[in-house]
Amino acid sequence: MENLSQDTKNILGLKLATDPRWVDLASISLEAILTDHAWCEQKAATSCISLISKYSDKEKLVTELSPIVTEEWGHFRQVLTELHKRNLKLGKQRKDVYVNELLQFQKKGGSPQERFLDHLLTMALIEARSCERFKRLSEGLVDDYMKKFYRRFMESEAGHYTLFINLADNYLPKTTVRARWKEWIDFETQLMLSMEVRGDRIH
Repeated sequence: MENLSQDTKNILGLKLATDPRWVDLASISLEAILTDHAWCEQKAATSCISLISKYSDKEKLVTELSPIVTEEWGHFRQVLTELHKRNLKLGKQRKDVYVNELLQFQKKGGSPQERFLDHLLTMALIEARSCERFKRLSEGLVDDYMKKFYRRFMESEAGHYTLFINLADNYLPKTTVRARWKEWIDFETQLMLSMEVRGDRIH
């Protein structure tokens, strides 16, 4: 792992950059990374649907996340199209260790508002790390077409990250959001340090 630039820290709030070896490993098996990417987009869409269903009383959340569902599903279709164009197949969905560890960090007890905040911050962190990974691919892949392909995804994920933070700020005191976000960032930093560098996963 290496430190992030100050600009990236300010934009995404992350402390650590992805290990540079990850891009090299990802480029070896484009089918595997595209497959995992497709499933990540599918899970992002269904996670937003789940939040809308669970918190249907929160009008701003429903209004803001509804178009994200469409966008994420559109991303799934774009990646699927890319697989088919290259005569590659959508493989099986794999266990996402990164996301599962984040889910374990969510508060299981506490108040409904604390659990609500953790749901939003989990999504924000996944989007932030995805954005950082797409940035790595957009800069590190040899294929110019794929660099541009992932540049577009990077720009989209950056907007999603800020959306979830802004929703948290809308419903909860900013001091509460920032304090818990710091705990999430510290946890994610340690998680990244402990995880194996694998090129067949987006996370």
